[in-house]
Amino acid sequence: MARWLKYFFLGIFTGLLGVTLYLSPAGLWLEERFGLNALFLLRGPIQAPDEVVVVALDQQSAAQLKLHVKPRLWPRSIHARLIDRLAAAGANTIIFDLIFDTPSDIPEQDEELANAIKRAGNVLLVERLDYQDSELLNQLDGITYQAFIQEGTTQLLPIIGDAAKTRAPFTLPKAERVHHYWTFKSHAGDIATVPVVVLQLYAAALYEDFARLLNFAEPELATQLPARINEETDIEDLILTLRNLFAGNPRLAIQMKEGLDRDRHLKPEEKKLLRSLLDLYAGDQTRYLNFYGPPRSIKTISYDQALQLEKDALKNKVVFVGFSGATQSEQEIVRDDYPTVFSNPDGLYISGVEIAATAFANLLENKPVRPLSLAGNLSILFLLGFAIGMANQILSTSKTIVLSLSVVLIYTFIAYSFFKHTLIWLPVIIPALLVLVALMLAWVLKILKLEGFIDKSGPARELDQIIEGWAGKFSGACLTTDIAGYTTLSETMNPSDLEKLMTNYRTVLRDPIDQHHGRVMDTTGDSSLSIWIKKPDNPRIPKLFQPIKKTPNSTEKIRACKAALDLNAAIMRFNKLHNPPLPTRIGLHFGDMSLNKSDGTYRVTGDVVNTANRIQNTNKILKTRILLSSDVIEELDDFLVRPLGSFQLPGRTQSVALFELIAYRQSASRQQLWLCEIFTKALNAYQLKQWTEASQYFYDILREFPSDGPTHHFLSLCSKYQNESSS
Repeated sequence: MARWLKYFFLGIFTGLLGVTLYLSPAGLWLEERFGLNALFLLRGPIQAPDEVVVVALDQQSAAQLKLHVKPRLWPRSIHARLIDRLAAAGANTIIFDLIFDTPSDIPEQDEELANAIKRAGNVLLVERLDYQDSELLNQLDGITYQAFIQEGTTQLLPIIGDAAKTRAPFTLPKAERVHHYWTFKSHAGDIATVPVVVLQLYAAALYEDFARLLNFAEPELATQLPARINEETDIEDLILTLRNLFAGNPRLAIQMKEGLDRDRHLKPEEKKLLRSLLDLYAGDQTRYLNFYGPPRSIKTISYDQALQLEKDALKNKVVFVGFSGATQSEQEIVRDDYPTVFSNPDGLYISGVEIAATAFANLLENKPVRPLSLAGNLSILFLLGFAIGMANQILSTSKTIVLSLSVVLIYTFIAYSFFKHTLIWLPVIIPALLVLVALMLAWVLKILKLEGFIDKSGPARELDQIIEGWAGKFSGACLTTDIAGYTTLSETMNPSDLEKLMTNYRTVLRDPIDQHHGRVMDTTGDSSLSIWIKKPDNPRIPKLFQPIKKTPNSTEKIRACKAALDLNAAIMRFNKLHNPPLPTRIGLHFGDMSLNKSDGTYRVTGDVVNTANRIQNTNKILKTRILLSSDVIEELDDFLVRPLGSFQLPGRTQSVALFELIAYRQSASRQQLWLCEIFTKALNAYQLKQWTEASQYFYDILREFPSDGPTHHFLSLCSKYQNESSS
């Protein structure tokens, strides 16, 4: 349960890490700079709508028309010619991305341009926004505070500005790369920007249908709008009124869309255009740009070619006129270009006029890039982080790596598919970082598990003191473990599954030893070696007081025995939850050992270590789990042990008295107490060579404990010796 709780909290941590990163400024920067760019590059260029055209003031046109390379110095009479030609070619709306805020050197040309604009009746002039810091006065205390940045439009030359159908600004954020634009500028009184105004002009023919839908949804609100659009209508005021209506009534767009779906008089393309208007007025004031491709992906005509257009060549097209260099050197002359995801490697950026055209085309098609809702993004990141954080702790290293790579690839494909087909922008970089962090975290924790299993505190001062101060000699308890049947298991089990199983096993093995102040010194394959170091006697304590002190070795022995019992219980619980189980044999001995250090690794050697291993191995013969020597159990009364007699262990000349550690004496059951009592009588009879009496005791035990290993062992010996005596 504790292990799964740890996995759960690690999953929570990874999920919250993704949420926190996404909400931070760094998260937005990562997703815009790398995530959105990656999605655009995966998608590649797409076809721009035919309704949008850019007329480029470029170097080619300057050369053909024998004009100055800087478009600002071109005579305004030629712009008048262009407007007349575009009007004759059937342009629906003409947007001039040139600032006419100063008089021309030839006043007649200003008048000529103004007359052309009036004749066309569909020209929108781009105006510049100026910025200034404004101050608010606190009327209560008279103190002035720096409060906000105010924006306002720069006044165009009256003769030209007044001739235009309408005017609007188009500003882009100062950023490393352009990703979005404003539809309405809140710092400038919610003024509509160029793409918004152009869309309203383009949809002017459907205004009465729009008003009809509004009247059907909210009749009272419809009274705030003019019945129809004519030459006297102030487009800017109309747009601002509509924006305020939708901002103050969040359900208005939904109601009008429901009416639009039920309408049987409108054509599909008309419904699409009206839906674009509804989404525009009800949407956010910032929109992410859906770029169509590299510079000049929108149909672009050079200025000189536009002057030669035939009648109706641009019928019902929206034409943006502005500087658009074909090469990087051209853009150096007039800096009206911006870096985007599709900027060419040679330094050619997308021009401001093409970005404005792109923004309008997005509104026209109603296909802007739409980030998933904040709640949706946070849910995805948390759930993904939680799942990957949990899985990486449960799976083996190789499976973790495969899973992590698979998750990144599958999620990226899903995000790409959403972006390509629906233009919904899912976070890409943060999920990849989450997977990487979870992978690294899992790797670090597994390393720490292994290092903690060998030595929780790393290079210990106590061990160094033994080597330096005691010449590496010390006394203490030694506990060794070994897994029964591990060789067969390792040959038949998948290596990665075995690694995962052993990692969890070592964690279970370590905890009881740590809890009882032991130190794991070595782990090789399925074996481990742990020690409890007996601190040397303080020479300042007179020998006179030694008899009244507690047995000096008892502390380490008690701790080692407690660790052995708790370890056996922990492994039994572990084996119930895991398949295959890992039955573990434990051996305990006490005595003098040697400690040395080589290449930063501590090694414990000595006869005690070898004997502890032999004791542990004797479990195979007796079918027991915990065996210890008489040196360990001597003078300890806290534990229930079963004497098993003396054994001649391999490699030793003297026999060793062994005991089975069964339980804490206070918690031992009646059956366990009875077992030890009867077995002691049986063993005494066996040692006195009273084979029949000993066998009778052993049979009594088997009736209660049919699978008791030591009883079967000694009963078989009794039978053997009885047969030998008879023969």
